[in-house]
Amino acid sequence: MKNIRYFFILLVFVLVGCFLARLFYQEKALKQIVARLEADSRVAEVLVTSVSYNEELKKNFTTIKFLEYDTEGKPLKPKYFTFPGNIIQFQSLVVRFDDRFVVAGDRLRGKSVYLFWKVFCLDGPNTKEFPITYLEEVPEGYKVSPKPNVFENHFWRKFWQYAFDQRSASREGIKNVQIEAPGMVFIPGYLYTIKIEHDGGLRIDTAVLPNILKGEKIPS
Repeated sequence: MKNIRYFFILLVFVLVGCFLARLFYQEKALKQIVARLEADSRVAEVLVTSVSYNEELKKNFTTIKFLEYDTEGKPLKPKYFTFPGNIIQFQSLVVRFDDRFVVAGDRLRGKSVYLFWKVFCLDGPNTKEFPITYLEEVPEGYKVSPKPNVFENHFWRKFWQYAFDQRSASREGIKNVQIEAPGMVFIPGYLYTIKIEHDGGLRIDTAVLPNILKGEKIPS
């Protein structure tokens, strides 16, 4: 009888310990997520890496390199996209919460969430589109760790649900979901900087590449 009692006491301690460890883990993960949400902007750079002419289609094809930076200013893995043309548009997604959460400094809803979502080139039925951030995934620029994180994955699954489900959005205090998609003509010899401001505005700045870089292939 005494052994059974000790067993149940030990079991209670183990369960309480597991519960406290889970709370500590979630609190730590939450702090890391919040720290990334507090960034004031999202930044990426774009460079035209090649332009080729397709004789069969009678079209120029433009390949761009898209390099996004995380909230700490570190470059992510570059992505390459090829389009049948050079008028290219970038689409951002911005989710804003009710002002009351901002005023109250709510940990998760006191800041807007903004990310690069898609890049595309309009060409009628031949419009070409590539995702930058896939639905229900953890956005690269906001990832806490390269390893899978159960709590983080759960948080972002909920985010995508709130972003595109009006009933859920209203219940969670989302004021509006804004999509912007400015574009411009992309040509070689220029560095394009794309920035999503803290207020949700998306802008594209251009700068001429330094002469020393023209015509050179820089090893990675």
